This record gives sequence, structure tokens and C-alpha cells, in this order.
Amino acid sequence: MEIDVDAMWRRNHWVTHVERHAFSNPGGPALRFRGVTTTWLQLRDRVAALAGALARRGVIPGDRVAVLMSNRPEFLESALAINRLGAICVPVNFRLTVDEVAYVLQDAGCEVVIADEAATATADAARAGRPVRLVVAGALPGGLDAEAYDALLAEAEPHPLTNVAEDEPALIMYTSGTTGRPKGAVLSHQNLQVQALNVVRAWRLFDDGEVNLCAAPLFHIGAIGSVVPLLLLGGCIVIQPSGAFSSTEVLDALESERVTCVFLVPTQWQALVEDPSVPSRDLSRMRTTCWGAAPASTTLLQRMAEVFPGATNVATFGQTEMSPITCVLDGEDTLRKIGSVGRPVTTVAVRVVDTEMNDVAPGEVGEIVYRGPTTMLGYWQNPEATAQAFAGGWFHSGDLVRVDEDGFYYVVDRAKDMIISGGENIYCAEVENALAAHPAIREVSVVGRPHPKWGETPVAVVALRDPAAQLPVAELRAWARERLASYKLPTQVEVVDALPRNASGKVVKGTLRQQFGRA
Repeated sequence: MEIDVDAMWRRNHWVTHVERHAFSNPGGPALRFRGVTTTWLQLRDRVAALAGALARRGVIPGDRVAVLMSNRPEFLESALAINRLGAICVPVNFRLTVDEVAYVLQDAGCEVVIADEAATATADAARAGRPVRLVVAGALPGGLDAEAYDALLAEAEPHPLTNVAEDEPALIMYTSGTTGRPKGAVLSHQNLQVQALNVVRAWRLFDDGEVNLCAAPLFHIGAIGSVVPLLLLGGCIVIQPSGAFSSTEVLDALESERVTCVFLVPTQWQALVEDPSVPSRDLSRMRTTCWGAAPASTTLLQRMAEVFPGATNVATFGQTEMSPITCVLDGEDTLRKIGSVGRPVTTVAVRVVDTEMNDVAPGEVGEIVYRGPTTMLGYWQNPEATAQAFAGGWFHSGDLVRVDEDGFYYVVDRAKDMIISGGENIYCAEVENALAAHPAIREVSVVGRPHPKWGETPVAVVALRDPAAQLPVAELRAWARERLASYKLPTQVEVVDALPRNASGKVVKGTLRQQFGRA
């Protein structure tokens, strides 16, 4: 791929946005983390230096580089540097086990993994047996075959802009696997930039000086989707460190950083508005409060309006393969259309269809399918899954919906059998495949159960090999912890004689939900 600065300047990439702001507003704040500011010029220089160092280590256009980090500026710097080279960034959930990370590195064919010090041991173990370079942001453990992130920056030999077309891949985002293994959704630069326009409109980002608090994990498309518009507009991104959610820490950040917009899941908003310090806070700069990934109650929405009276309350809906936003519920509709995910954004064409791809009548249930410039390029090296996802020429979401007389969409079921716990997607088949290997389990099925804090929680319904035996949930969780990320572990075990099955031998999930999916 040629290096052509003039051509690249005409490209609409988050990399060129950084380059442009470095010229027009070099001293302006681009990132804030733990009270430290990175200006646009500093961000551009660090990204260019890291890109140069990666190029000298053999990374070329089209190569895949994994980023395994908690929330910190180096995450965004790495993603931007990788894309500056024309390479593809592969964000990886730092909560995954070694085996789960190893699968992603192998499936994507990653040449390099950039990790922070907390994830170094996982990254090192996951690359075992493969020639994958390891770069560590933070303290570099002794005796490790790795290089320090700061040492790469210190080489100070910047790489020029690479001419990358908008329809070239920017990211491979691995989604939780419905059949035991995740698939890599390939998102292009165009996907990200149209997503940015969707957020600009949905969040009403029309003023100068926008400040976004990025509290969601940066490996998640929801977080990436929320920072891309700030890179486009030249606003400031305040990165909230990863860790257990603290309403006090988030309120401190909202107040001290003069934040104007933020996305949180309903359980986080609930903790925020119930914090006893709220009456003494100055939250007047907040212009947009955004939520999604789980339903919000009428009580919560009313309380949010009281705590943030000058802010527009917006709900967003979508999925990784759509970059992610497909529907938006505007603030004025949140209470009168409670339970709705809103109406489709203008950049996406939408149909609601039956299994034969016929449009269903208004009010009837069907699958929502999409077309548009935010639709992924496909699943990485998985033509069969890609063909299935785009059957009939439309992307199949797997969400079953109905549409009311005003054109508002309501999700009535999850065709892909997904549980949303604390904003994280959990696919039952993946958990079932892991638990099925337990020596005491004969057969297992997983369903979601309402949870007062997390929205939903996974429940394992098991039939044991020894009918007289017991399987305490603590024992199952301890056994499964090496196979599944902690948020995927079941919080309850229900023992049955046998799972209900239909005539074809498939487990009847509806029966299990009726019996075990209730609080």
C-alpha cells in the first residue's frame, strides 16, 4: 500500500482527524486520564512514533495487531497507530481467560499484541508457541520476552500517513460466540465514521468544547463508537480507569472535568442518581445522558431527568456488526414509549421479516434486518457465517421485534439467545459448551434470570450423571473460572432430572425460562 500524504489528507479516518486537529488546535485537550492532559499535538506525535516503531518491527498494511488493555490513553494511541500503518486493530477483552485470548490471537493471526502491565501475564501465556511480539505499557516484568511501550515511543522516528481507503478494515471486533467460539466482525473506516455521524445527531453534539466521559471498556464497540465522534469534532475524551464501578468516582469526573456527554448502562445510572452526594454536585455542564444495553425503568428515567434537568436523555440500540447504533430513542419519547428501542437512524435501511424474508405486517413479530454504511464487512475468515448473516442481501440481527403504529421498535425476544448482564453480552451456547465438560454434568442449558443490579444473570440448569449428587454453584464457578470470563459464570445452579426436549431433540428453552428464568 503506497504512502501518499496528499491522498491520505482527503481520507475520512479517525487517524486524519487527529492529524488535522494537531495542526488547527495543537494545544487543545484531546485526552484526559487521571488528571493528566494529552494535547492534540502530543497525541499525533505519540501515535506517529508508535506507528514508526511497529513498522520497523515488521508490521505492514493488512497485518493484525491485538490490544489487550484496561482503559488508558495507550489503548487509543495503539489503535490509532495501528490504523496509521494501514494495519488492523484487534481490541481484546482484558477479562477473558488465557484460552479465550489465545483463540482470538490465533484466529485473527495477530503479529503483535500490545498489553498493559495487568494483562501482561495473560498476553504472554496466550501467545505461547506462536511468534507474536509483545509490547507492554507500564512496568515491564524482568525476564520476559517483550518490549516496553515507552521504549518504542522513545525511538521518536514517526511514520507518515498511509493512504488507506475508507472501505478498508480498521477493526476486528470479536463477538461472544453463539456456538462456543467468538466471531470477528470486521469494521471498516467508513463504518466508524458513519457511526460518528449517528452519535453526533443522537447526542446533539453541536457545540464547541464537548467533553465525553468514556466509562465503558474501550475493548467494547459501545466505547469505541462513543469516542470516534469526539475525534471527528475535536472534543476532549476523558478516559475513566477500568475497575469496579464507583458512583462517587464517576460523579467526581463528571463534575471536575466539566463533562457534557456520557454513556452508561442503566445499572450504572441507577447507582449515580442514588448517590447521596448528588445534591451538592455541580452537574450543570451535562447536555446528553445516554443509556442502552439493557432496559431502563420509568422510575430511573424520571430520576435522571431530576438530577440532570438540562440534559437530553437518549437511548441507543444496536450491535457490534452494525458499528453499533441502529436505533435511537430520543429523550422526549423515553417515558411515553417505555420499553421501545426507538426508531432507526437515518443511515440504516431496516426491514422486519419472517423466516422467508417476507415483510411482516405492522404489529407482528419478525426479525429486524439491516442495510447501510455502518454494516460490517463480514466475519473474519469465516465465509460461511458471513453468508448466513447476509442471507437475502440483508444483515440478519437475530433480534425479534415488533413495530407500533408510530414506527417505534420493540425487541420481544433474542433469537440468538443472548443474556445481557451489566451491559455485557453473554451467549448461552458459549457458556453451555464450557459447562458441559464438567465431569458431574450430563446435560446443561443456560437461561437468563432477572437481577436487581445487573439486569440479568446466567442460571445453569443441569442434569447430573449421578441423580443423588449435588453441584453447588461455588464449586461450578470455581471449576469454570479457567474456561470462562468471570461475568459469564452462572450465579445459580438448578438441578433437574432431564432437560425438556422437543421431537427433534432440541432443548425447549421456553419451558426452562418459564420455570427457572424468573426472579
